[in-house]
Amino acid sequence: MLARAVAGEAGVAFLSCAASDFVEMLVGRGASRVRDLFRRARAQAPCILFIDELDALMGQRGSDGASEHEASRRMKTELLIQMDGLAKTNDLVFLLAASNLPWELDVAMLRRLEKRVHVPLPGKAARSVMLSKKLPPGPSTKGIDYDRFAEATEGYSGSDITLLAKEAAMQPLRRIMKELEALGEGASVPGGDKAVQLAPVENADVEHSLSVTRPSAHLFADKYIEWQKEFGSR
Repeated sequence: MLARAVAGEAGVAFLSCAASDFVEMLVGRGASRVRDLFRRARAQAPCILFIDELDALMGQRGSDGASEHEASRRMKTELLIQMDGLAKTNDLVFLLAASNLPWELDVAMLRRLEKRVHVPLPGKAARSVMLSKKLPPGPSTKGIDYDRFAEATEGYSGSDITLLAKEAAMQPLRRIMKELEALGEGASVPGGDKAVQLAPVENADVEHSLSVTRPSAHLFADKYIEWQKEFGSR
């Protein structure tokens, strides 16, 4: 979302891809897929090209020893070549990339990333806004106390909050499935099948979601700080 917002503020085209888009095509096509992506970016210039999960695409070469596939090495080399090409031309293509495990990036890739910025976890106000946007809108939610849950999600990343909201949104669906199963088994439900309808997400649903989900980013908190001190941009 941050990369898309940058493109919106700059008023330029936005292209996005994830490492999985290339990994799925490793056998014989990964390198050509990289070339096609940069070709599209140049055609839409000025453009911001965003690559997510960069560590999955550009892990340290040779880290797997002889087991690393030749197609994988060619793809990594092609990506580095394309980045060098951007630096040597006047093409108005700006590359942004994200990584949850920056310490696994290949050193050649690190050299080409001119700015390396640690994006901290969202603060309370940001978490409140994210919850309000991730939970179902309008009448599908009922009196959600966003400020209270923003306080309770200290240490949650954006992905953690997305998972939390999805789990909360599933609760009304699980309740209606139980009612439908009861009807199918001949049990009486007040109002019959006309009464079976999807209820809004409530505070209790978010509370349940909090009880079954846990923040994940804190597992690497110290490592992020150490990496930023050593490799981050000043």
